[in-house]
Amino acid sequence: MMSKLTIDAARTIIRETLAKAHDMGLKPMSVIVLDAGGHPLAFEREDGAAPGRYAIAEGKAYGAVMLGMPGSAQMARAEAQHYFMTAANGAFGGKVVPVPGGVILRGDDGEILGGVGVTGDTSDNDAEAALAGIAAAGLKGDA
Repeated sequence: MMSKLTIDAARTIIRETLAKAHDMGLKPMSVIVLDAGGHPLAFEREDGAAPGRYAIAEGKAYGAVMLGMPGSAQMARAEAQHYFMTAANGAFGGKVVPVPGGVILRGDDGEILGGVGVTGDTSDNDAEAALAGIAAAGLKGDA
């Protein structure tokens, strides 16, 4: 395992996430990798994916990084305490998309290195593809 998020790792995550999505027979995907500050390192939108998927992918990854919880936990929190996620999203300018497919990237010590946002198919399928891409890059994913 590695404990640093590099541009090469980000490119590997994207390439291998898309490969997993193809193996799974998913719809056209969009994948973004953000650093620990929530800034984009790399993004790719496949042919046939709607242009608005950039904002969705970024929102999934951004919420994971900024809240320190994966999309699945954000969705559960939104269902249990809607007011909290609404307030948090307001604090972040409406950028958070609290559903699966927003995955935290962690180093060996558990430190948050960044986040991955995947969108295009069902949220659970998006998350599964992301985890495969993250593992291929030698990092840990928290979906």
